[in-house]
Amino acid sequence: MLKTVAGLTTVLGGTVEIDGHDITGLPAHVIAKKGIAYLPQTESTFTQLTVSENLKMAGYTVEKTQYDEGLMTGLRMFPQLSNYMASKVQNLSGGERQMVAMTMALIRKPTIIMLDEPTANLSPKLATEVLKNVGSLSQDLKMAVLLVEQNARKALEIGDRAYLLVGGKKVFEGSAKELLEHKELGQMYLGVKTAAPT
Repeated sequence: MLKTVAGLTTVLGGTVEIDGHDITGLPAHVIAKKGIAYLPQTESTFTQLTVSENLKMAGYTVEKTQYDEGLMTGLRMFPQLSNYMASKVQNLSGGERQMVAMTMALIRKPTIIMLDEPTANLSPKLATEVLKNVGSLSQDLKMAVLLVEQNARKALEIGDRAYLLVGGKKVFEGSAKELLEHKELGQMYLGVKTAAPT
């Protein structure tokens, strides 16, 4: 679904609309210029390049002022990255690579950011840190965040709205809190156990 919104698949039916504008079938680079950023689960960085080079690659289409502002935003969110600017991304941990990828997206100052499993293969501690930063994108930077996440409970705790897709069909749409507290759906599909009534 995220790839379809980002313009990376062939749409066989239906439409993709952002703010009432049909973007179905537009090339990925055109969609990106409309302020929509997509961070895939894998291959979201150039591992053979340094952190600094990755960030420059992310900003090749933007003005220097915007690049500088986006970079400052990213480094405020992930201050530890400033210590790795000369390091190749392949030498970073999974969590650090996610920070590079998110900073790359921030450089383009998107209005919508789509994240595909940002905590995959991370330790519980790093996963919690990454999801905290995802929450900051929405709360502090006022971005719309579309998150696909395996850690259902943590994702629902930071989310506003939730959609549950099973076999490509929507079986739930509502507030994140509603899904978190939904006894049958939570246990059946998400492995979330609701608290017993007191």
